[in-house]
Amino acid sequence: MRVSNVTVRKRLIAALFIGLFVFLIIDVRLGYVQFFIGNVLTDGAKELWSRNIPFEPERGEIVDRNGVALATNVSAPTVYVVPRQITEPDDAAEKLAATLNLSKEKVFEEITEKQSSVRITGGRKITHEKAKEVRSLNIDGVYIGEDSKRHYPFGDYLSHVLGFAGVDNQGLMGLELYYDKELSGEKGSVKFYANAKGQRMNDMADDYQAPVDGDTLKLTVDTKVQTIIERELDNAEAKYNPDGLIAIAMDPNTGEILGMSSRPTFDPANFRNVSADVYNRNLPIWSSYEPGSTFKIITLAAALEEGKVDLDHDHFHDPGYVEVGGAKLRCWKKGGHGSQTYLEVVQNSCNPGFVNLGERLGKDTLFKYIHDFGFGEKTGIDLQGESTGILFNLDKVGPVEQATTAFGQGVSVTPIQQVAAISAAINGGTLYTPYIAKEIVDSKTGDVLKQVTPEAKRKVISKETSTEIRRALETVVAQGSGKNAFVEGYRVGGKTGTAQKAQGGKYLENNHIVSFIGFAPADDPEIVVYTAVDNPKGTVQFGGVVAAPIVGNIIGDSLRAMGVEPRKDQVEKEYAWPDTPLLEVPDLVGITKLELGEMMINLQIEASGQGDTVVKQSPLPGTKIKEGSTIRLYFNDEQHDDTEEGGD
Repeated sequence: MRVSNVTVRKRLIAALFIGLFVFLIIDVRLGYVQFFIGNVLTDGAKELWSRNIPFEPERGEIVDRNGVALATNVSAPTVYVVPRQITEPDDAAEKLAATLNLSKEKVFEEITEKQSSVRITGGRKITHEKAKEVRSLNIDGVYIGEDSKRHYPFGDYLSHVLGFAGVDNQGLMGLELYYDKELSGEKGSVKFYANAKGQRMNDMADDYQAPVDGDTLKLTVDTKVQTIIERELDNAEAKYNPDGLIAIAMDPNTGEILGMSSRPTFDPANFRNVSADVYNRNLPIWSSYEPGSTFKIITLAAALEEGKVDLDHDHFHDPGYVEVGGAKLRCWKKGGHGSQTYLEVVQNSCNPGFVNLGERLGKDTLFKYIHDFGFGEKTGIDLQGESTGILFNLDKVGPVEQATTAFGQGVSVTPIQQVAAISAAINGGTLYTPYIAKEIVDSKTGDVLKQVTPEAKRKVISKETSTEIRRALETVVAQGSGKNAFVEGYRVGGKTGTAQKAQGGKYLENNHIVSFIGFAPADDPEIVVYTAVDNPKGTVQFGGVVAAPIVGNIIGDSLRAMGVEPRKDQVEKEYAWPDTPLLEVPDLVGITKLELGEMMINLQIEASGQGDTVVKQSPLPGTKIKEGSTIRLYFNDEQHDDTEEGGD
């Protein structure tokens, strides 16, 4: 059948339009691919061809308030392998194993894995010398990636606070864990390209993506104060061989931790070498025990704030015990302290006197202040593992529980709770949240990314009550049970504590936690220090005997390190045998030997020079030293001076 020309033309036109439509679709698709998703497809292809050698970021440093590095990094390269590029795996495994001191079988197993790249297990964080040896092997497919490991330049210094990081530079304990996100940074890499057989494509340049280092963490800790604390705890550990030691120093006006340490301790770089019980327990925030007499400050604060006592005019007679609810609660001093003012009750740390103050307050008011001072809850310090302590349930508090709580027995509190609470008692009455991280700083630019400011929780007592507490506690150190914390030239206040340890519901014999909490200057506190010694050996287990001298040493040296000038307006120390008053060094410059011989000075003299007149002395005039101490006097030497002049 013959088809008409019209039909043929229609079919040709239809075919033409169909062809044009098809080509239009193809052109649009090509344009879309070329201009819209071309880069995506190219990147995808590159990803299929690419192999990454990771470059780890440097973990952010941890520094003290003055920029002294406490946790930093040291370079430690890591060996990577691209299995498909290994042409002779048996030979490569043998060479790598010999260089890295590894099993050939284990290395062979790793370099023949069906992975794009493999990190050799025994080749992680090696020395630069070892990395140089690996490079010299010239094995195709073996690469050295930049890596680092954590370094703690001061060893076990501040170890429980800093914590430590793992092999992957991830925070595992302490501040390393708490601020892991800020310290970690972001990984970088060197990216090269390989074909389907894993062979390197040399016509394509490597891509380098720089790692982003972690931020710097600046602490409130002052290394000068921390060093003093570490020294005193080392000395106490050697002297008393205790079961444990705790020390905290804090700025009472802000909650900033100036120093914190405990024993037993550990080296964060070698944490695997000690028991988990050692590094898992940051005792200043974790341990919970009866506070003993340091807790009496809370009872004193409540009684003063409520107007229940006048320290100077109210009197109390202590026969050595007090009967409460059928129980006889004894004073630490056999026979008691007799008649005394309540200021003397505080100075003598008299248990029956504080029981009386607790009774004046009543259990509801007493426990209200205990809670207001922060006991029974976490302080909120930025460290893991903080305990809440244990208080009596108010419904179960009878006369005996109320009485024992008033002098610090039967309740369980943490050291950091005590430091925060006593700080509130002496800083004007404000309870602050303790904190140890001061700033997050960009490690490259130095810009402050985040700054922590003091957090006031609540007002607990009035400024007037706080002033009275400081006055009372200053007399404890100058004239009471805390004399061993007295620091010449600085006004120090404080309170002793001696608590029997309990086990299995019973108190242990001759096993106490002795403590002391002190602050200075007493009229305007800049530092508060708490120390506890767990079961000191070879000594009388009293806080005033063991812990008070430690706190006195820490406070005195810390104030000097902080630049706080000594003063002479101290409450005069009351001496008891065998203590003797300190002597004030007189001004001897200008005194002749004849005049010196006529002076009554109970000091040893060490003379230098052949002259007749004192031209210099050490220590300087006004310094207080022990009777019988040696002072050096420098005499003029006219003959020596003339000789020098002639020689010129």
